[in-house]
Formats: sequence, structure tokens, C-alpha cells
Amino acid sequence: MARPFTKKEIETFFARLKAHTPEPKTELVYSNPFTLLVAVVLSAQATDKGVNKATAPLFRIADTPQKMAKLGEARLTEHIKTIGLYRNKARNVIALSKALIESHAGQVPRDREALEALPGVGRKTANVVLNVAFGEPTIAVDTHIFRVANRTQIAPGKTPFDVERGLERVVPDEYRLHAHHWLILHGRYTCVARKPKCPVCVVRDLCRYKDKTKEPELSSTKPYIRKPPSRG
Repeated sequence: MARPFTKKEIETFFARLKAHTPEPKTELVYSNPFTLLVAVVLSAQATDKGVNKATAPLFRIADTPQKMAKLGEARLTEHIKTIGLYRNKARNVIALSKALIESHAGQVPRDREALEALPGVGRKTANVVLNVAFGEPTIAVDTHIFRVANRTQIAPGKTPFDVERGLERVVPDEYRLHAHHWLILHGRYTCVARKPKCPVCVVRDLCRYKDKTKEPELSSTKPYIRKPPSRG
């Protein structure tokens, strides 16, 4: 079993991620809490790039629950058919749009229980919306965060909920707001699934992963990051 992180190591871990990316942001393109919610729902088992490509024309004509409900399931399906599970997602987006109109005056609620009651919205989606749209210090554990937390051993857990609770216990308050974005970006571009880019990792010396890679896959020695798409 790996030696647990000390408080100083955890502080250093997040301080380095912050120094590398001072103001991390979601890579999903959105214009308001509703479009963010829809984008996150669509992003399940899909890439942010793929979602953004589909939602760019969609959000030009349907950026509110009222417009989305009026658009209807059939027309929505045509807009998102390049995204995995698009039929089920179309049903959920239309249903959640109607639920927002009927129960929340067309507004996305700033409440976890209310968000999770919407069709197609689980804990991870609710956490993203609370964090990104409303500035709540929530940690949305996706596949990248789950991998990073377990590989580095900073917050190991058998389930996403275990990892979420573990991170909530160890992440210093000053880093809580952006913690999940730093971890997502780190998992997406450096601590990747098949062959992590350990030689260019900013927390390599703190990481407890035993099988660190020794040769960089990139010609550059710079770590992962690429700029998120413009919001316009």
C-alpha cells in the first residue's frame, strides 16, 4: 500500500497544478446555465470537442428551456446524432427542459437535489453545473479524475463517490473551487489512460504510481495544457 500524502504534499500538488494553469475552465462551450446543463448531459460517453461541434448550431436556435422544448425531440435528435447515445439524450434534454419550465420557472436551480431530479442528470452533472455555473466548490468525478486520484493515490477509491469524498477531505479550501478542473485537465493531457506522460508531469515526484513512463511522447518538454475554446 502506498504511503499516504502528507498535508504539505497535497498543498504542493495543487499549488503546482494552479501555477501551471492559474484559471482552469471547462472546455465545453456554453452561454448560460441552461446551455451548460445541456452540454454536460450530452457529454456523457462523448468528447467535449464532439459535443461542442454539435451544440454550436443547436444553441444558436435553442439556448433556453422554452426554445428547446419547442424545438422538439425529433429536431433535437438531428442536431446531436453525431454524439453517442443521442436518442436517449434527446429524450432527456427535452424532458428536463419541460421540467425546468414547469417546476423552476425556466431557470436552472442552484440546488443539488433539484438538479438530480431532472431527467438525465446525475451527481456528476449536478456537480459540474453547481461548480461552473454557480461557483460552488464541488468536485465532479469523471473518468479522468477517478484515474488520477487512484493512480497518484492522492484520494484513492473504488467508486466515483468514494473518490469525491476522499478529495473533499484532502483538498485545501483555497484550491477547492478549481480542483476538479485541474484534475480533469491533468488526466486528459498528462496522466492519460494508456501511457501517462510522466516525464513532463508537474507532480511526478509526488505521485505514488510505481510504473512511471520514462520517455516523453512529445518533442517538447512542456506539460499538457492546451487553451480551451473561445466563449465568443
